[in-house]
Amino acid sequence: MVQAAGTDAWDSFRAQVAGWFGRGDTDRASGELVRLDRSASELATAGADTGGERARIRQEAMWQARFEGLLESLPDDQRDRAAEELRALLDAPAAPGVSAGDAGLAVGGDLHVRADHGSIAAAVIHGGAHLSPPPPPAPSQG
Repeated sequence: MVQAAGTDAWDSFRAQVAGWFGRGDTDRASGELVRLDRSASELATAGADTGGERARIRQEAMWQARFEGLLESLPDDQRDRAAEELRALLDAPAAPGVSAGDAGLAVGGDLHVRADHGSIAAAVIHGGAHLSPPPPPAPSQG
């Protein structure tokens, strides 16, 4: 949970975690969304300094205790299924095959880039781009 907060995968992940905690109860899932957002906000506010590390450790411990508490409260037959669901949720990559650096482009499906009518086409351009007519052919080519 702590690793996903603040990433592009957060919205999807938080909805899945809230659903896991809700176990079909929409009011409970809504309460978990509030808790998840509060945790993400605390992590974002704390930053990357020593306070950020303490916040990360505190949030990890809190969410581990919440996951364990719910699992322990379930009957054995439900606990096994919930544990499998949780493992799948936590082990799933945020977006399979999609990643990008700060100035990159992340795409989770097909991307078609096409230039048309003398234009430039690129997914990402670092720096400038300039269009000019081609030089005239050399006399030997004319």
